[in-house]
Amino acid sequence: MPLQAGWCTLGDVSHGEISWVLHVDLDQFIAAVEVLRRPELAGKPVIVGGRGDPTERAVVSTASYEARAFGVGSGMPLRIAARKVPHAVILPVDHEAYLAASERVMAALRAQPGATVQVLGWDEAFVGVVTGDPETCARRLQKAVLEATRLHCSVGIGDTLVRAKVATGFAKPAGVFRLTADDWLKVMGARPTIDLWGVGPKISRRLAASGISTVAELAACHPEDLVQEFGPKMGPWYAQLGRGDGERTVDDTPWVARGHSRETTYQQDLTAPSQVEDAVRELVARVLEDVVAEDRPVIGLTLKVRYAPFFTKTYARRISETFDREAVLAGALALLGKVEPGRPIRLLGFRAEMVMPEEARKGHTPTRSGW
Repeated sequence: MPLQAGWCTLGDVSHGEISWVLHVDLDQFIAAVEVLRRPELAGKPVIVGGRGDPTERAVVSTASYEARAFGVGSGMPLRIAARKVPHAVILPVDHEAYLAASERVMAALRAQPGATVQVLGWDEAFVGVVTGDPETCARRLQKAVLEATRLHCSVGIGDTLVRAKVATGFAKPAGVFRLTADDWLKVMGARPTIDLWGVGPKISRRLAASGISTVAELAACHPEDLVQEFGPKMGPWYAQLGRGDGERTVDDTPWVARGHSRETTYQQDLTAPSQVEDAVRELVARVLEDVVAEDRPVIGLTLKVRYAPFFTKTYARRISETFDREAVLAGALALLGKVEPGRPIRLLGFRAEMVMPEEARKGHTPTRSGW
């Protein structure tokens, strides 16, 4: 969709209209949706996860700001979260409700004249605009979302997708923050590399082992300096990330999944080899139901194993392009051979990666996904 100049402009374009990236991120999205359904929960610590039962094995999907103040965060075991906040309201996950709310949010963004919307997930999207006043655009987006959904959002403004995404962290909650090449190092330089979008704990540790602890140190790297540690593609990309550089164009090409995955947390540890194999077979069958609907061949497999008490490893392999269910199952069972024998398992996950269609968006989008 071409950008339409003039959107959000107040008539004063003496500084010229240029392209901006706005990153819209819903504040405490899942918890906020639950509070809308139960207004009496406003201002209370709310934790959403699993079936809402902290005696079961499950993790926190999200927590309200009131619960976060006690140290509760996404991915934390629900039982630990309940110990941290004994008076919290703990609710089960309701995917359908969150999807419906997300669709209303994205519709409100797309309704803005001249806006190009690139959806990143349930609760966030990039919005491309051409304007001389991006802050006014950001506030109008916030107003549009609030009026359409009663949900608050924060907006990061940047001259690249990376800078806009990082800027949102400074805008929360319900604020607006601009981050560009001019002030990137002033704002981010002294911060640890893990504060960058796309750098998780493992990568930050590997960077630290190479003597790179801050964003400024990463920005100062020559791209070739990181090739030996991270490879010819990711090494230069991390150096670019340290400078906040990268893609500047918001792309509304419909997102296409690279793969499908399923995972299950077991209320009782799996200990017998037959139990583990049966569980993997079930996961593969469920994933293949999603893959078949895509009508794209499978090219990669990943098995995720969380050993008791809470140690996670992933095992992956490439396979020849195939539509054959038995070939996928055989590959999954081969990965099962890498699982540590005799060690109790509390969670299993399986992912099948597929060939991307030619028309799908190319390029790398950074993520902190566990997969």
